Amino acid sequence: MDMQTKIEMLQSRRRFLLNSGMGLGTAAFASLIGGGGREAVGGLKPHHKAKAKRVIFLFMAGAPSQVDLFDYKPDMQKMFKKELPKSVSKGQRVTAMTRGKTQLVMPTRFSFARKGKSGVWMSELLPHLSAHADDLCFINSMHTEAINHDPGKTSFCTGSEIPGKPSMGAWLNYGLGSMNKDLPNFVVMPSAFWSGRVNVQALYARLWGSGFLPTKHQGTSFQATGDPVLFLSNPKGVNGKVRRRMLDSLAELNEKHYGEIGDPEIKTTIAQQEMAFRMQSSVPELTDISKESKKTLAMYGPEVHKAGSYARNCLLARRMAERNVRFIQLFHRGWDHHSRLPDNLKGQCRDVDQPTAGLLADLKQRKLLDDTLVVFGGEFGRTVYGQGKLTRDNYGRDHHPRCFTAWVAGGGIKGGMHYGLTDDFSYNVVDDPVHVRDLHATMLHLLGLDHEKLTFQYQGLDQRLTGVLPAHVIKEILA
Repeated sequence: MDMQTKIEMLQSRRRFLLNSGMGLGTAAFASLIGGGGREAVGGLKPHHKAKAKRVIFLFMAGAPSQVDLFDYKPDMQKMFKKELPKSVSKGQRVTAMTRGKTQLVMPTRFSFARKGKSGVWMSELLPHLSAHADDLCFINSMHTEAINHDPGKTSFCTGSEIPGKPSMGAWLNYGLGSMNKDLPNFVVMPSAFWSGRVNVQALYARLWGSGFLPTKHQGTSFQATGDPVLFLSNPKGVNGKVRRRMLDSLAELNEKHYGEIGDPEIKTTIAQQEMAFRMQSSVPELTDISKESKKTLAMYGPEVHKAGSYARNCLLARRMAERNVRFIQLFHRGWDHHSRLPDNLKGQCRDVDQPTAGLLADLKQRKLLDDTLVVFGGEFGRTVYGQGKLTRDNYGRDHHPRCFTAWVAGGGIKGGMHYGLTDDFSYNVVDDPVHVRDLHATMLHLLGLDHEKLTFQYQGLDQRLTGVLPAHVIKEILA
């Protein structure tokens, strides 16, 4: 193709964009303010009265073992190293690590006890969290189709195993808008270190991405070292006044560009640049914990003093909740225990037990737990049959999507209860099954949104977080 032909093609494209009612970008923008993807300033109008204003989602990447933590099966002690009955496994799908191998039952080595006035069962590995038993609702009948980590995490965080869909936080940002003007509405904080150093999978930005929603709805990842948000500080020789003049000049150019082609992403860029400018003041204030009392810091445990720790991130989550950040997501890795589970699980529980309990207590004492929904869970569960060395004190467990446990607390949730029931082997759900999309529907409901009405038109379909398969709100756990 010669140069003249290339120029003519480019001019034709520009002419088409400009002559199409300020361009294709305007059509995309129109889809946001009318039709199935209607978006008012600051989000949509809630569909009903909300019981929660914000979410703190504690994601335990790698999949904690429900058998050793939350789903008490005392009769398994009599089944030590006996083959899992075929009537239980029913030829169901297993991972490549288990396929063709004998499935030998490994009962937990940890003791359980009834906790709180409600008498819910909890493992000895969570002594601090057990003090909040009456605030927790354990959903023992969670299940999913994903049997490997990547699709499991993607499904839990975005509602689909297929990458590219908007994350939970992005949907909430789109649906409800922001409650503050100086901080991102959706913040992500991965732990910088953890105790279980085996089988640690990567995290990826699509877990907090905006997918096909406008990019202004994606999550902002906070860093453990340096600037909490990348490139937040001004470079040497540039002060606040200079930065302000630069942004004003850049905004003028961007507005001119927007007037020419109408691409809504240009407006997103302007808004993000302005938010970044405000965050140069708000983020350092947010992350400065020097004014927290010794009593408050002690609630979160000794690691609260280490930047990037799960404990520090829990404290920051409370500070963000105070400042009305809508969706706060913590990732803590290291839960994929195919071998040496007892030792590794002890370490992981030490990482999260006291900080999580501290977060709940801190929210409660500040009257924030009433309208903050706290969610704790991983991408799936672990098998009752063992892997690796099989002794009473040394065993591993494989991935198990058929049943696992998540717990919820706070805004609009009944505490002190187990919901759903698994069989005697914690292998199949036998009563009140809860799919991941049911949990998503319930979370949206508590925040005032109907999961069937929260939609965005994309590729000819009214897309939604819960997808096209049936999903229901778990009304039995609502206060």
